Amino acid sequence: MTDLDLDRGPFWFGGAGIGNLLRPVSDADARDTVDAAWDAGVRGFDTAPHYGLGLSERRLGAALADRPRDSFLVSTKVGRLLVPGRGGGDDLASGGFAVPDDTVRQWDPSPSGVRRSLEESLGRLGLDRVDVAYLHDPDVYSLTDGLTQALPTLAELRDEGVVRAVGVGSNSVEALSAAVGTGLCDVVMLAGRYTLLEQPAAALVDRCASLGVAVVAVGVYNSGVLGLPRPTAGATTYDYAEAPAALVDRANAIADVCERHGVTLPEAALAFPRRAPAVAAIALGAQSADQVRSNVARAATDVPEALWDDLRAVGLLAD
Repeated sequence: MTDLDLDRGPFWFGGAGIGNLLRPVSDADARDTVDAAWDAGVRGFDTAPHYGLGLSERRLGAALADRPRDSFLVSTKVGRLLVPGRGGGDDLASGGFAVPDDTVRQWDPSPSGVRRSLEESLGRLGLDRVDVAYLHDPDVYSLTDGLTQALPTLAELRDEGVVRAVGVGSNSVEALSAAVGTGLCDVVMLAGRYTLLEQPAAALVDRCASLGVAVVAVGVYNSGVLGLPRPTAGATTYDYAEAPAALVDRANAIADVCERHGVTLPEAALAFPRRAPAVAAIALGAQSADQVRSNVARAATDVPEALWDDLRAVGLLAD
C-alpha cells in the first residue's frame, strides 16, 4: 500500500474534456483550461490514453512541461493500448471523442500490454513518471483478466518504484468491489456512483475506509444533471445520455432543500462526496478556463451540516 497524499488543491483536474470529449476544443483553449486549474491551486491531474486517443495526455503534458515536477501529481490509466486504425473518420460515434480515428483502442491486460501502455503514456505526457496508475474500465472488457493480469502487474510496478500508487477506475460498483477484494489497490477511481443524486456505492466507500483504500470520486455531477442549479427535462444529461424525467425531478427536489440553506445544487454536489472519510479527492473535468473557475468557486462554498440532515429527513439522502 501507499502513503501518497492525494489531496491536492480544491480538486483534481480531469483530462477527458481537453481530449475533445463530445466536441472539439482548440489547443489554445485546452492550454488555458489547464493553466486556469494551476492558477487556482489544482495540483493533481488525471488523464488516460482513452481520452481523445492520446490527445488529452499530449495536451496535459505540454501544459505541465514548465512546471516543477515535484509540485504536482499525475495519474493515467492502462488497459487500452492505442494501435493504428483505418483512418478517414472520427472517434465520436464509437468512442465519444471528436478526434480522427487514425488510432483505435485495443484491450490488453497482459503484463507486457500494461507495461507498454504506461511507457507510451509517459511518452505522450513527456514525463519521466506518473504518480498513480489505474486499470481503466476492466468490466467493459474482461474483469477477470483485468484483475488477474493487469492489476497484479500494476502492483509489481508500484513495488518496483515505477509508480507510487495503483488501483482501478470504473463506474461499476461490482468491478471496484472485486478490485478492492484483491488487496492490491491503494486507490479506486469511482465514477458517478457516489453522488448527491444517488449512492449505490455507499457500502463500497465504507469498505474502502475500513481497508485503508483511498477513493477519488469523479462524475460527481452525474455528467450534467447535478451541474445546473435547476436542471430541466430534455435539456440535461445523466451518464452522458438524456436524463430520465424521474431523476431530473429528484435533482430539483434536492435543489429545493439546498436553496433553503442558501446553497446551489452544484455546490452541494461538490461538497457531498468529500464528507466520506475514504474520499481523498474529487476530480472534475473542464473544457474551458471559465468552467474551471466556476468549479473552484463552487468547491469553496461552505455547505451547512443541516442540509444533509434535512435531505435525510425527506428521504433524499440515504447516508
